Amino acid sequence: MPRFYFEDFSVGQILPLGQVTLDSAAIIEFATRYDPQSFHVDEKAAASSPFGGLIASGWHTCAVIMRLMCDAYLLDSASIGSPGVEDIRWKKPVRAGDTLTVQVEILETRPSRSKPGQGSILTRVTAVNQHGEMAMTMESWCMLAARSAA
Repeated sequence: MPRFYFEDFSVGQILPLGQVTLDSAAIIEFATRYDPQSFHVDEKAAASSPFGGLIASGWHTCAVIMRLMCDAYLLDSASIGSPGVEDIRWKKPVRAGDTLTVQVEILETRPSRSKPGQGSILTRVTAVNQHGEMAMTMESWCMLAARSAA
């Protein structure tokens, strides 16, 4: 039985997801496979880029955050997926050695009108680096079964 259902989320609720530190090996490994732009895969080329050094792909940051979300609550929830992401903003480059502190805030809860027994939650994810700088924000919807439908 899942631990978290639609009814367990309320507007204003904050879910701390934890912290993650990215190192250059992980940044290069991810980017080599999925986003091989020079400033993600080549430290020398990255040094002369507008970023002045190696940075993580924004998609790498999203993937790491998705893992934190899964570990914190999604894998133990009655999630039935997501219809999509409303907004992603990469506000500050994530560099090797950066530690991101990540949290989710519930912005909206909406019972389904067409599918009784489920609802959707709108979340805002924020990732702040060790300097207190906002590295990334994302707003997305998650669909969940209601406890009454279980």
